[in-house]
Parts: sequence; C-alpha cells; structure tokens
Amino acid sequence: MDFFNSHVLTLTTFLPLLTAVAIMFTPNLAISRWVAMGGSAVTFLFSLHVWYYFDAQTPGLQFVEEYSWIPSFGIKYIMGVDGLNLLLFILTTFLTPLILLSVWHIEGSKQKAFLSLFMFLECGMLGSLVAFDMVFFYIFWEAMLIPMYFMIGIWGGKNRIDATTKFIIYTVVGSLFMLAAAIVLYLLHYQKTGTYSTNILDLYTTAPLYETQLWLFGAFALAFAIKVPLFPFHTWLPDAHTEAPTAGSVILAGVLLKLGTYGLLRFAIPLFPEAVATYAPIIVSLGVIGIIYGALTAWMQKDAKKLVAYSSVSHLGFVVIGSFALVAGGNQISVEALTGAVYQMINHGISTGALFFLVGIIYERRHTRMLADFGGLAKVMPWFAFMLIIATLSSVGLPGTGGFVGEFLILLGTFQSSPIAGITASLGVLLGAVYMLHLCRKILFGPLDKKENQELQDLSPREFAYLTPLAILAVLMGIYPNLFLDKIRPSVEHLAQNYKQYRLVAAEQPAKDIENVASSEQSAESAGE
Repeated sequence: MDFFNSHVLTLTTFLPLLTAVAIMFTPNLAISRWVAMGGSAVTFLFSLHVWYYFDAQTPGLQFVEEYSWIPSFGIKYIMGVDGLNLLLFILTTFLTPLILLSVWHIEGSKQKAFLSLFMFLECGMLGSLVAFDMVFFYIFWEAMLIPMYFMIGIWGGKNRIDATTKFIIYTVVGSLFMLAAAIVLYLLHYQKTGTYSTNILDLYTTAPLYETQLWLFGAFALAFAIKVPLFPFHTWLPDAHTEAPTAGSVILAGVLLKLGTYGLLRFAIPLFPEAVATYAPIIVSLGVIGIIYGALTAWMQKDAKKLVAYSSVSHLGFVVIGSFALVAGGNQISVEALTGAVYQMINHGISTGALFFLVGIIYERRHTRMLADFGGLAKVMPWFAFMLIIATLSSVGLPGTGGFVGEFLILLGTFQSSPIAGITASLGVLLGAVYMLHLCRKILFGPLDKKENQELQDLSPREFAYLTPLAILAVLMGIYPNLFLDKIRPSVEHLAQNYKQYRLVAAEQPAKDIENVASSEQSAESAGE
C-alpha cells in the first residue's frame, strides 16, 4: 500500500497511455473496446483512491512524487494534488469511461485509432493537472493538442479542417507566449538564487519586479485565456464544438476548457500577484462581457450544438470573474468567489457534458441539430426529456443543483469586489435561463407535427447508463455541496492568503525592494507546503 500511495499519481496518469498503446496491438475493434473501457475504469478507481485518502485539512500538495530528471538544468519529475486540481483530476477520470460507453456502438476501420487517441488525450489532461515542473507541465499541455487535432480533423463534420486548423493556431500561438515567459522566469530565478529550477513552487518565490510582472503575466494569461476561452479569444470554440464528434465536444467542454481557468489559478495569480492587481479589472470586465455576449449569442442560435457551445463562453465567464474578484483595495482575493470558481468548473463539466451527449443522441436519430426540426419529443422520448431537463436546470443554476452553488458563491464574492460587475453578471444568470429553456421548449414541447419525430426511440440502456451518473452528480453537488467544498476550501484559502500577504508587503516597500522581500516571504510559505 505504501508503494501504491507513493506512486498513485504516476500510475493514474500513465495507465491511459499504456492502454492507448495496448489498443494499437489488439486484433479487432471488439477487443479494443474492452481494453479501452478496462483501462479507463481502472484509472477512475485509482483516482478514487486519491480522493478517499486526500486530507481535506491540508492546504499544500499531497501524494507528491519528485525525482531528478535533467539535473544540469534543474528539471524534475514532480507530481502532486491539492484542492485546486483534485476535483478536475477526478472529473477527467470520471468522464472518460462514460464517453467510451457513448461510442461503444460505432463501427468502422478507424474506430480503434479513435479509442487509442482518446486514451492518449486522457493521459495528457491528467498530466497537465498534476505536473508541478514547468517543463513537465508544458510537455503535457502541448501533447493534448495532438489527439484533439486528429479527433476533430478525422471524425468531425464537413468543415472539420477549418475548425481544427483554427483550434491549433489559436492554442499554439498562446502556448508559445507562455513558453517565452516561462524561459524568462527561469532565468530570473537563476539570477536571484544562483540555481536552475523549473519547479513551479520554486518559481513562486522569484517575484519579478512590477514592470516585468506585467509582461510575464500578460503572456501566461493570454495562453490560458485562449484555452478558456475568454472573450474576445473565443472564436475558435463554437467551430471546434460544432465540427467535433460528440465525444470530442464532451471532453472539450468537460475538461480541456477548464485547463485554461486552472492555469490562471495555478500559474498566473501566484506567480505574478502584483500584475494581477493591475490586470484584474480588465479581466473581470472581459469576463462579464463574455457572460452577456455568450448568453445573447446562444439565444440567437438555430443549431442546438452551437447554442450549447456559446453557453460555455457565458458560463466560463463566471469562472474567470470569480478567479479575479479582488476586495479590500485589491489586496485580497475573495475566498467565496474563488471557491465558487473552482466549484463551477466541475459543475460546468458535468452539465454541459450531459448537454452535448443529449444533442448527440438526437443527431444520431435525426441527422440534424436544427431546433426547427424538432418539437414535442417529450411525448415519444420521456426519459430523454427527463435527462435534458436535469441538465438544463443544473446549467441555469436552479437551487438544488450544482450550478446554483457555484454561481451563488461567485456572485457573492464579485458583489464584494465590484457591485457593478456583480449586477451585470447576474443578468447572465437570467439570460442563461432564457436560452436554455428556449432550447428545451423547441426540442421537447409543442406539437409533435413532424413525421420523422413521431417514431423516434427513447434512450437505450447504454445511453441511459452513461447519462445517469451525470444527472445524479448534478443533483448531488447541489444538495450536498460540502462533500466537494471541504476538499477545495483549504487550498483556496491558502492561495488567497499568499496573495494578500504579498500585496500588503508590496504596499509598504519601495519598488526596488519588493523583489527581495516577496522572495523571502514566499520561500517560507513554499517550505510550509
């Protein structure tokens, strides 16, 4: 057991990669399906071990694995989990077997390749979440692009080439800015300490001067804002979602977009706290614009999948404003808003993942996603209607669902930071109800007057099996939120406290002294972790 506990993150992260390799050597698709499902199920069980033994009272890293990789450059193999990445880690392993179950019935000579690529993608996502060396993180961050590129480019819709090209260009350009900033930070750390290190916790202590922080924060924030995507860097997302296969859309909404908001919390805020105070009003403003713009644009869509895609732009705007809700004159991050932001990442992955599943189900039956082609489906597909309503209510934040808890905490903290931003963002909640209920009305209710819809089959046992866990979790997160919040809160408070201490020191010191004072302060904090 001691060996397993010491290496559980490595086993969980790389088991999907081994599964992907094993799939390549299986003789037929039937065996490949079982290999993929078995690998993803065991990976999920390993992640539950991490959840069960995670100490909710400890704010620092747990299950840490650290080995020297390239000593001459200070590059190490470092993995760990805390309250900021634990739930995303579990969500990734939770969604993967559900997605594999959703494509279980698909035949074709290329399906083995799809399963292998998807398991490779899971490895990349998990590695990005638990890596605590900058080089190690960047490798996983870029590795995720490879399977998504092929999944959209090969199995996507008729405009898949344009969509995947835009997706790659946007994300690679942002990643290059982050890489350049990481190199500068690496060299600054060497100048300050005389040692090379790409350990993220070591880089927290670098504390560049204010002017340098502005540039470096801008580079990191741009990379993560594109991944979120934050307005106005969102234009790649609707095309990618619309052209991607259903499985690609689910994992894109469920996990990949959250790596952008996670990156802001893990890198941008703790690495450059002085720059955060300067940029926060701008980022919050862009988040609010994204909330309103995404909601209004979603309302205008005639394609159900595009409607859900634009809803992600709106919902993730809430996560962004929650992450940058500064109070007390910019010296403190709102713990409530930050907790809500982490919680909302998980809820969005569940509710929007379910919505993409449901849109994919009716597309398989009717080969259309146009809202005008439906109506009255609740009469012939009652279980489908039930699942769609559950996902919709969670998405709009009805009390008793996870969406309510996340949005309430975000808005509570945002009102403390900026009442104007809080009031404007609240309009997004209202608009969210409008466009999501519009979606339900157009698909489920009204006359069943189209012959093609009158003989549609309700959910199959397989479809019911992969939708039910999502529906249960959406309600569980609403009625028993402390099951999850207790895991999040200590790490969020730790991040907020570190930011507050740095800002208070910075306010009392001349600019030329900030670097040394912050370095010693944050070194002590990192040692405490």
